[in-house]
Amino acid sequence: MKAFLVGGFVRDLFLDRPRTDVDIMTLGDGPAFAEACAARFGLEKVSIFRRFGTAHFRLRSMDIEIVGARKESYSEESRNPEVAPASFEEDIARRDFTVNAMAAAITGEEYGELIDLFGGLADLERRLLRTPLDPNVTFDDDPLRILRAFRFAAQLAFDIHEDVLAAAESNRERLRIVSAERITEELLKTLAAPKPSVGLTPMFRAGVLEVVFPEIANLAGVDSIRDRRHKDVFYHTMQVVDNVAEASENVWLRFAALTHDVAKPATKKFVEGTGWTFHAHDEIGARMIKGIFRRLKLPHAKRDYVAKLVRLHLRPMALAKEEVTDSAIRRLIVEADEDLDDLILLARADITSKNRRKVDAYLRNYDRVMTRVREVKEKDALRAFQSPVRGEEIMRVCDIKPSKTVGEIKSAIEEAILEGEIPNTYDAAYNYFLKIKDRFLDDPDE
Repeated sequence: MKAFLVGGFVRDLFLDRPRTDVDIMTLGDGPAFAEACAARFGLEKVSIFRRFGTAHFRLRSMDIEIVGARKESYSEESRNPEVAPASFEEDIARRDFTVNAMAAAITGEEYGELIDLFGGLADLERRLLRTPLDPNVTFDDDPLRILRAFRFAAQLAFDIHEDVLAAAESNRERLRIVSAERITEELLKTLAAPKPSVGLTPMFRAGVLEVVFPEIANLAGVDSIRDRRHKDVFYHTMQVVDNVAEASENVWLRFAALTHDVAKPATKKFVEGTGWTFHAHDEIGARMIKGIFRRLKLPHAKRDYVAKLVRLHLRPMALAKEEVTDSAIRRLIVEADEDLDDLILLARADITSKNRRKVDAYLRNYDRVMTRVREVKEKDALRAFQSPVRGEEIMRVCDIKPSKTVGEIKSAIEEAILEGEIPNTYDAAYNYFLKIKDRFLDDPDE
């Protein structure tokens, strides 16, 4: 049975990129070939998917997937591909891009021979993404390839051929038949690239972002009233995302950068004497994150992290503009909690002025803020901050049951600590509790 290394593994051999995913295409029964290979290596566990003619097993650090030559297509309304057996040429032709359509024989007399039917090697050298067939045919066959074009452009720092860009724009509505999970996977891979804007910006210009992430596409544009203009929020956002990407590989921090100004279109207002304002876009943007996560089927566990960073992203800037009080620093520490470093990184990335002196001044102020943060943390022991006097003790001393009053007393103690009225110690908090408790217990509404 003939077998070939195909796809990204072959491409990355020429690009000298590390890869642990190995794709093998066979002319014949893929699962049977997989079982024979696994037996040769003394492996017993092989995952077989007869319906699709595929098989998978792990060999040391490598994930090996073996599939019989096939062709796939989508009907006009289906989200799932129709799969049928195919010849070698048909299988290669249905690949997404020429750089992924090269194959290397690993059996028989052709062992080691590169088979490049569509000029993939030349496109690698030109760092260019083209499709093996007419891009309209390729994208109509599987619309997700539209997003893969922008993802590969960002991952590999490749250009996208103008015909491919035109076809992406013409076929973008076809993406609506693709599942949210598959779309989201491509978006996150684009965000994880060394410079995400390399994929996101042409995605926007081709109208694709409007289909898959309209909230971000809506950031684009500049309004002017009496020569007062605001910056284009989309291109500002692209710079912020790239700034974060230079400093962190955390894709969820990058996602927070992508969405930090998501509510600016909804809050934009021109105020005489002031200019353009975006009042409360931080808070409203944080509320929008829930709907975005639900629609894109993003992991619930990351939602609160992203919403927190969006909600607080202006806070460090406000502190950097004024004399920083211990109280303001304490509130920042408590609200950001373990994500404070990420918040500061986002805030620093949000400085995109072309005025280098202005940028340097803000960055120095952020350094000063962080110095104060370290000082207050050390002095006040605010880690995992909450009232040193617990609810059970409040109920016992006051002889009350669980109620709103218990929470109000705890909040009052915490507020006193944050304002610096009392130190963050049990004795100080307990004495303060005894001093104020009657004020809450005498409340006629209780």
